[in-house]
Amino acid sequence: MANLLQSDRSFYTTAGILLVGALLAPALVYPVFLMKFLCFALFACAFNLMLGFVGMLSFGHAAFLATGGYVTGYLMTNFGLTPEIGVVLGMLASALLGWGFGALSVKREGIYFAMVTLALAQLVFFFYLQAPFTGGENGMQGIPRGQLFGFINLGDNLNMYYFVLAIFVIGFALIHRTVHSPFGQVLKAIRENEARATSLGYDVRRYKLMAFVISAAIAGLAGATKALVFELESLTDAHWHMSGEVVLMTLLGGMGTIWGPVVGAAIVIAIATIFSGGEMGNYIHIIMGAIFVVCVLAFRRGVVGEFRHFMQRNFQAALSTERT
Repeated sequence: MANLLQSDRSFYTTAGILLVGALLAPALVYPVFLMKFLCFALFACAFNLMLGFVGMLSFGHAAFLATGGYVTGYLMTNFGLTPEIGVVLGMLASALLGWGFGALSVKREGIYFAMVTLALAQLVFFFYLQAPFTGGENGMQGIPRGQLFGFINLGDNLNMYYFVLAIFVIGFALIHRTVHSPFGQVLKAIRENEARATSLGYDVRRYKLMAFVISAAIAGLAGATKALVFELESLTDAHWHMSGEVVLMTLLGGMGTIWGPVVGAAIVIAIATIFSGGEMGNYIHIIMGAIFVVCVLAFRRGVVGEFRHFMQRNFQAALSTERT
């Protein structure tokens, strides 16, 4: 019990410090870069809910990111909705798509589950490629940011940044609450031993489907927000490369940890931004692949996982020595 209370205090202390830093960050860092990071961090956190806490590797999460963006962009462009309504509707569209994906895929396990999600995501990709309202390969351009609640101009990057930060905090808090709820404990039990969870009377498929829908909804929230930030939605978000990129973010930061996907997204976005401007931009995929290989071979727990393991091993050893 004492360890649990200490863990909670540590989390809220870290969250408070990072939130204060995020509020002050636009004074030091270009807001558009920060918004891009927050969108992908939320996307990675949504993916981590599936992989890290349920043990289900999805190769189709790019479909939810793109669906949130396309639906929000279409509604904002053609119906003049306010941003908060557009973002919510984009998230709901992704949740509905996630329910359809989940109903077809959660009956499978392991590599079969991954392949089914990849196949379904490719269907979505080709739909967006051919659909007239998406703009095809040119993308959906000129998406208006609009007026938040009808009076806050999101055309101003600073206002937009704080709107994106608020969305990230809400999405991150939802994931944290889900993981630490009784529902989340069942998800962890399924990850550790699905047969035992079934023998205890839990409807494993229903729990998996619910987790899939929540993950898809938050991924759609990230995609809808990203579309407003860049005033653009393109096929890049629906491509299978995006599904692979979010896997890299999660593994690099630390699968099954709360902060891992945030750290992983920060590293990947920073590297992509630094190298994209020069000649090294042609080799960005090779660089990312090399980082992935090094992470898998040397940092199996990810950055956050390895740091936490180091702290627990050394500080627990120190405390044990003092007690003896």
